[in-house]
Amino acid sequence: MADRRFHRSLRAACLLALAAGSAHAMSIRELRTLEASEKDGKAYASYYLVGVLEGLREGVEASQRNGQKPLFCIEGRRLEPAMARSLYQTELTRNTDSYEADMPVQLVMAGALRNSYRCTR
Repeated sequence: MADRRFHRSLRAACLLALAAGSAHAMSIRELRTLEASEKDGKAYASYYLVGVLEGLREGVEASQRNGQKPLFCIEGRRLEPAMARSLYQTELTRNTDSYEADMPVQLVMAGALRNSYRCTR
């Protein structure tokens, strides 16, 4: 139970960090370092990726409410938090030459969502 509360708190913290205008965006290098250096680093990195995914999704929904063209469209397709790591890794693998280690994780995730959830309407 306490573990579940911790994970919710971590997820909420990631979402708040993404929402804050002056928040530091984690780079690809920093995410890899986190995964390798902390005891629970891989779990922390996964929760960060979920936060990035949910932050981007919220941003797209807000842009649609404001009448702007969205970056990606879910259009009834499945997009779950558990898919965050797979989307991120697939994007990095497919477009290795497009990303440098100091680029923000958000950029990779945005590319993954744009490529996987293209707008059809």
